Amino acid sequence: MKNLAARSSKLTNKNSTQIVVLHIITGLFTGGAEMMLYHLLSKTDRKQFQPVVISLMNKGTLGDRIEDLNIPLYTLKLDLGKPSLTVIPKLSKIIREIEPNVIQGWMYHGNLAAQFASFFAKGKISVFWGIHHSINSLASEKKLTQLLIRLGAVTARQVEKIIFVSSQSKLQHEKLGYPVNKSSVIPNGFDTNLFQPSNYARQSLRSELNLAANAIIIGSIARYHPMKDHANFLKAAALLLSKISDRDDVHFVLIGTQVDEWNQTLVKLIKTLKLETRTHLLGERQDISQLTPGFDLMTSSSAFGEAFPLIIGEAMSCAIPCVVTDVGDSAQIVGNTGKVVPPKDAEALATAWQELILLPPSEKQALGKAAREKIQQLFSLQAIVSQYENLYYRATSKVH
Repeated sequence: MKNLAARSSKLTNKNSTQIVVLHIITGLFTGGAEMMLYHLLSKTDRKQFQPVVISLMNKGTLGDRIEDLNIPLYTLKLDLGKPSLTVIPKLSKIIREIEPNVIQGWMYHGNLAAQFASFFAKGKISVFWGIHHSINSLASEKKLTQLLIRLGAVTARQVEKIIFVSSQSKLQHEKLGYPVNKSSVIPNGFDTNLFQPSNYARQSLRSELNLAANAIIIGSIARYHPMKDHANFLKAAALLLSKISDRDDVHFVLIGTQVDEWNQTLVKLIKTLKLETRTHLLGERQDISQLTPGFDLMTSSSAFGEAFPLIIGEAMSCAIPCVVTDVGDSAQIVGNTGKVVPPKDAEALATAWQELILLPPSEKQALGKAAREKIQQLFSLQAIVSQYENLYYRATSKVH
């Protein structure tokens, strides 16, 4: 904790009217909730709000980027599998030094930590929770996650507001006892200036992969995790190639943490399905906004757990039609700008890809144009940031 004073000193120059918003998140490795926090921080009105971030774990892949925004970041280096009481005095010290006006939790661990952290604050302050997970079946969740969800249902009555990123997730949690009067929905938001159509990105991606300029690329951006169901994606890929055996221009690009050549489970499945020459594993990348416009189709093949996948909105912002499994709010987001299929149904996924690939170019362009317009109209990042800021402003006005 030797850097604590140096980091918190960034707050000493804040305007006395600024609202100090402390964000507590489980960790900062690349994921949907983590990226949404980063985007929120990047667009926060710094004249009115001073954000601070605590990661219960470490800096992950986004910590440096958050600090580059001149936002104080603290890491508790907690091992979630082996929680330690030593973090309590550290957390207490941070709260006393930064004196937050609002605490915002992110994900189940971060939410409970946010409520706990409020006990160390001077006076009563507002606590908000952020839930970025959907629950098709509580029994399908890990035992620890089940415990956190049930504990959250009891604790949630003490918070100011629970912010769900999807309406499906809101309904699912309410059935498990989360208070209806505390629930609200603020969807994920997207920077359509950062994510936009790009012919250069299209050419660049094909050049990187040594593919022909007219190659069809079906993309997936997701960390390696059972909920993302990479196996279903690859099985669908094999089915699609059997349906269009006369074409050699279709390729599959998978991006994400542990989605690389070192993942023997993935590599073995790719070999078993005879997809070696058609599949490209790029691993974790920091240039997603430059890669996404290079796809012809984006796919979310998740089996469960998704609430509002960022990759869908980012692809739609780039005018890329999406094929998604009907998990969380994915179907509602895509609407008639793409295709929705049941989860764990490789045949349906392959058929949806085939139908879009065979569309006339003008119809594909129309779908992409409609997708981008939908994001601009309903999910612009600045509008979403304003919703968070309005909640924080009203909460602090009520206290004072």
